Amino acid sequence: MTTLAPTMNKDEIYVWIVDMLHEMFELDKARISPQSNLYTDLDIDSIDAVDIVVKLNQMTGKRIQPDVFRTVRTVQDVVDVIATLLQADEKA
Repeated sequence: MTTLAPTMNKDEIYVWIVDMLHEMFELDKARISPQSNLYTDLDIDSIDAVDIVVKLNQMTGKRIQPDVFRTVRTVQDVVDVIATLLQADEKA
């Protein structure tokens, strides 16, 4: 899996997130949509969520604040958090 580039748009980030969820949790990509709830639709638990944050931290080279990730519920929320993080990186 490649790292996330600061120039990636939300569509590219979404594809990357779907691939990551597929690889980490063996989820069927067809089950994953932007509206998929991580916890109720994809059966991600709190330990899995921590694993996701660790992976995202590694792939972005940035630290996602725990309070920010606590607000995440859907795949689109993950995409939005990453896009914001990458945009902040680009502006710096």
